[in-house]
Amino acid sequence: MKGLRILQGMVLVCILLIPVLVFMFLRGFGKNEYDLPIFFQNGVDNPFLECPVTDSTQHYIPEFAFTDQNGKTMGRAEMEGKITIVDFFFTSCPSICPVMSKEMERVDDMFRDEPMVQIMSISIDPEYDTPEILKGYADEHNATPGKWHFLSGPKAETYQLARCGFVIPTVDGNGVPDDFVHTDKFMLIDEQGRIRGYYSGTNREEVDLLMLETKVLLHGTK
Repeated sequence: MKGLRILQGMVLVCILLIPVLVFMFLRGFGKNEYDLPIFFQNGVDNPFLECPVTDSTQHYIPEFAFTDQNGKTMGRAEMEGKITIVDFFFTSCPSICPVMSKEMERVDDMFRDEPMVQIMSISIDPEYDTPEILKGYADEHNATPGKWHFLSGPKAETYQLARCGFVIPTVDGNGVPDDFVHTDKFMLIDEQGRIRGYYSGTNREEVDLLMLETKVLLHGTK
């Protein structure tokens, strides 16, 4: 009988310990942390010195100033302190750009009321994509005013910005629209101008991931 009471007591103690153990587990191991990478912390490969050499090891988006669809200057200065989603496109693109712009519409709609998030779509065909053309394109895609900016600047500067700033490939097609070869990537840039993610703008699941990770940045990942 005495042994049975001891056994019952031990069982009761174990039962009472279960909530404590669960609490300790959740406290020590159950934190929901989502850490985004910081790209190019050791710099960008530049074996042919085609990109400017900087003193900083960590790569940051360099200075640039282009013209938006409303004729206003916008660039690196306006990225400071904000989360910026960037893509490169051109309005006469017959292939991937329409899909990318449709996907970016979803991003624009998701963060329509979030002042800390903005979008910059940069034309790689600035000779055709004047502010007037970009304004029509913005209207066609229901771009939120003050949120989704369509930019164009000097061609040489644009291509260097794509290659050396956002570290993506762009190739001039010698004036033939079908021969413009450019990336389908959307890029996530944090408030400091660091690249935090690349996502295919033609893949719905990757764009969903972009929106998720943008929310992560908004909630203060390091």
